[in-house]
Parts: sequence; C-alpha cells; structure tokens
Amino acid sequence: METTTLTQQTSLLLLLSFFFFHVSNSSTDLPIGIHPLDEKYYASDVIKCKDGSNSFTIDRLNDDFCDCIDGTDEPGTAACPSGKFYCRNVGSTPKFLFSSRVNDDICDCCDGSDEYDSNVNCPNTCVMGGDFSYQTRRYRSRRKHLDRIGGRNANEVNMADSAQRLKGLKILVLVQVALIIIFLVSRKLYRRSRSKRRHSR
Repeated sequence: METTTLTQQTSLLLLLSFFFFHVSNSSTDLPIGIHPLDEKYYASDVIKCKDGSNSFTIDRLNDDFCDCIDGTDEPGTAACPSGKFYCRNVGSTPKFLFSSRVNDDICDCCDGSDEYDSNVNCPNTCVMGGDFSYQTRRYRSRRKHLDRIGGRNANEVNMADSAQRLKGLKILVLVQVALIIIFLVSRKLYRRSRSKRRHSR
C-alpha cells in the first residue's frame, strides 16, 4: 500500500515539475531560429521578406530553400547566406549566429539548438545566469578595459554585472520556490493518505 502511495507521489511530483517547466518555456513553440519578438511577424499565412524583396507562404518557412535575399524565410536553416539564427539559450545569454553555422557539426549555442539536424549531439550547457565560459571571458575583457582606462568606470561595470547576476538569481529563486511548493504539496498528500489508512483500520 505504501509503495503505491510513493509511486503516486513521484508521479505527481514529475507531473507538476513538467507543467512548471512547460509553462516557463512556452516560447519554445516558435519555429526554430526565430526571435520571440518576431512571433507576430511570422504568424500570418503570407509573410513579406523584411527587406521587401519578396513574400512567401508559411509552409515555405525553414524549408531549406532561400526565397528572401535577407534570409527572412530561413531563420532556422543554412540556406540563405545572409540569414541569422537565434539561439534562445534559456538560462543563459541569447544570441544570433550567422546561418552558415547552423547544422555545421559545431555546437555554437549553449542550448545546442543550432545543431538540431546534424551528426553531433550537443548537450545543453546553459547555466542559470549565463554560460560560465561566456561570463568568465566577458568579465576578464571588462577587467582589462578598466585597467587600461585607469578604473574610472569600475562602479558602472560592477552595477551592470550585478544587474545581470540578479536577473539570473531571480530565475533560480523562482525555480527553487516552485520545487519547494511541489515538495510540500506531495508531502501533505502523502500524510493525508497515511492518516486515512489509519482511520480505516
């Protein structure tokens, strides 16, 4: 009897955590390579190229054939030489890549999204608050710059770094609070089921 209760608790915990992460990552429903701010732009059935040179239907989006000179129709493939791919990098720093770097067997996005159809399996190395190697390089380059100018803008740089860390910390706290709530709810359900069993005896 206790085994089934623990199994139910585990199932509930997994279901709630899946729901939480699905809700927090709802923007991943966009076609690959598209910036979230462009969601409305790509929502219509016929889409005009951003440079005005042509238009294409939604079924030709990411079809690996370049219809727009500027690459508007191929944000998720390497078909257009001037196209840009958007790495969401959830939990880290989002960035744009040249489309030539999509599916080239090199992991450029820390979430591995640029290699969705290649021979390489890219693990998600994004870290809450920023990709570690990216943050380290950025800090070192800022530090060198400050040393060159004599440290006059050290307070401004420290404030910018603190703001970025605070943003990552907020996300981490939200995830932890959600997990604590899930744990407490499952614990309460477990205690209720135990007390019902005691009373039924």
